Amino acid sequence: MQYNSIIITIATVNFDNIVSFYTQLLEQKPKKLIPHIYAEFQISGLKLGIFKPKSANEPEFVTYVQSPLSLCLEVNNLETAISHLTSLGCTPPGAISTASHGQEIYAYDPDGNRLILHQSHQEGIENREQGTGNREQANIITTDN
Repeated sequence: MQYNSIIITIATVNFDNIVSFYTQLLEQKPKKLIPHIYAEFQISGLKLGIFKPKSANEPEFVTYVQSPLSLCLEVNNLETAISHLTSLGCTPPGAISTASHGQEIYAYDPDGNRLILHQSHQEGIENREQGTGNREQANIITTDN
């Protein structure tokens, strides 16, 4: 079977609020918009859809615990991305953590969906760590396909 594309979708009963949030976060208007029903953003080949479920299906989309799924946004400058997210009223609740693949921080959209802002090991991280004296080395293997 051949697939044409993958669309990650977020269901919300707060459609207008969530579309407004992602419009500001992604700094773009939806590529497709059916008012109060569906919005679709396109970011580097990925489509992010936001939809309002039909009233009869709303209970299926209510979550009482954190979802294991996250929307991971890779950024060039983590601190700038954190400032931007904070300006939208979604201050990340924790601290920046360092992983083998870079640095990241968790945040949540207005509906409580987990966002992971991630910056790969690059010069922006090195500049920040020079001031703390806490530099972590990582061996990153990349493949060209």
